[in-house]
Amino acid sequence: MLKKTRSWVVTGLGATVTGIGALMGGRVGAGLTGFGLAHVLLGTLDMVYPTRMRRRDY
Repeated sequence: MLKKTRSWVVTGLGATVTGIGALMGGRVGAGLTGFGLAHVLLGTLDMVYPTRMRRRDY
C-alpha cells in the first residue's frame, strides 16, 4: 500500500470513529472521540512529514 494511501485510510477511519463517538455521548463516546481524533492527527502528520527509511544490518 502506498504511504499516502495508508495515511488517508488512517485519517478516514479516525474521522469515522470520531463521528461514532460524538453520536454515542457519555464517557465511552468521549473515549471514542479522543481515540478517533488522535488517529486523524497521526494520519495527517504522516502525510505531511517525510518518513526516514532505515536499513537494518543483519
